[in-house]
Amino acid sequence: MNKPEKISRQEITPPALYFNRRTFLKGGVLLASVVATGLAYRRLNHTATSVVRTAPIEGLSAAPTNDASGFGVTDAETSLQDITHYNNFYEFSTGKEEVATKAANFNTKGWQVSVEGMVRKPKVFDLDDLLKVSPPEERIYRMRCVEGWSMVIPWVGFPLAKLLERVEPLSEAKYVAFQTLLDPGRMPGQRSEVLRWPYVEALRMDEAMHPLTLLASGLYGHELPPQDGAPIRLVVPWKYGFKGIKSIVKIQLLAKQPRTTWNGAAPDEYGFYANVNPHVDHPRWSQATEQRIGESGRRATLLFNGYADQVAHLYTGMNLRANF
Repeated sequence: MNKPEKISRQEITPPALYFNRRTFLKGGVLLASVVATGLAYRRLNHTATSVVRTAPIEGLSAAPTNDASGFGVTDAETSLQDITHYNNFYEFSTGKEEVATKAANFNTKGWQVSVEGMVRKPKVFDLDDLLKVSPPEERIYRMRCVEGWSMVIPWVGFPLAKLLERVEPLSEAKYVAFQTLLDPGRMPGQRSEVLRWPYVEALRMDEAMHPLTLLASGLYGHELPPQDGAPIRLVVPWKYGFKGIKSIVKIQLLAKQPRTTWNGAAPDEYGFYANVNPHVDHPRWSQATEQRIGESGRRATLLFNGYADQVAHLYTGMNLRANF
């Protein structure tokens, strides 16, 4: 397998090829994340993709890249073509190479996100207000799929903690739950019974408040395309990809651990925590190695996806085999 040519930050595929929404908001949010799951990666056709030079995103600042921060990695970034054309988004299709086509006309006009539950100041945010919560930061994260492959994606985003601080969580709030849009008319995959809809996920409060946990609305300098979770999604880089819920419409703070989609569908295969742990195999395959998209061969999987220095303290005293 030949390594694809890396696309620089200044050479971005024209938005018309991918995006059907308004132009990227000033001060939008750039993020990187796993966008698909699968046992094997098939090379995609790059020949139809052209690139143009674009101006940097206005108002964007780079997060620290030193080892202590965990906000940056030195790995080569996955190409925009791969990130936007091999997607795991069952709301549109279970065929990973079909999602981009089926999501192409997804309309997010008038999008709102409700933040509610155990908070002092519940609020319904429209998208413009949501993206003004915190100055945008550029972050490049390793993201890993549970079936054994990974990507390195440049995002623009802001910490989820900044949004939660706005609504003032109550002390009784121990979990943060997320819900994807439920609209089979706009998301044809929801007409199937492959999963219980709407898609839901959750984090413990301390996980949600960790500075590595981001809300994303863009990648590679453009607004987030539909196939990657437009207009707003979660990124938790030390966990498997299914924790990164897409197209979020509701965030709810709760006292008790809520149901999550994959943990509910197959609890023996997908744990609530979903921390990357090479020592815990999936019942149907090993998690000890991974395939980096765009590379040949496999590499060793890192504990907490390489973010152990930043997040291991969250799980002190926990049995990470039982709490997988």
